[in-house]
Amino acid sequence: MDIRELIPKHKKDFESIEKLKTLDLEELKLILPELLEWLQDMNWPIAREIQTILLHFPEDLTPHIRRIFRTSDGEWKYWILYSLLTDLPKHILIDLKPDLERINNYPTEDEKSSDLKYIVEDLLQRLE
Repeated sequence: MDIRELIPKHKKDFESIEKLKTLDLEELKLILPELLEWLQDMNWPIAREIQTILLHFPEDLTPHIRRIFRTSDGEWKYWILYSLLTDLPKHILIDLKPDLERINNYPTEDEKSSDLKYIVEDLLQRLE
């Protein structure tokens, strides 16, 4: 079976989530970008389940998080900061520190309108 067939297709696709949970972590790495898309709104029913899956990949998430930080989707950035970065190990935050400092010091319009400053300040304080 192609693992891409298991990417959730709608906000209540718990059947796909249960199948994803049975896969080897190496297989799941192949669809990390697609799974991260489900964190665009943590109010979606399957978002917390996907968050739990993603937290198994702290080192692998860094380049994908950086890609999200380059988008103009302030709400997605907010949920990534709030739902993932707050639970990732400190060494991952250290890797992402330049990105966090950029958001804190030179926020884009979408970052300002999504009030990312406060959560970024909290994350940066964890690094002191």
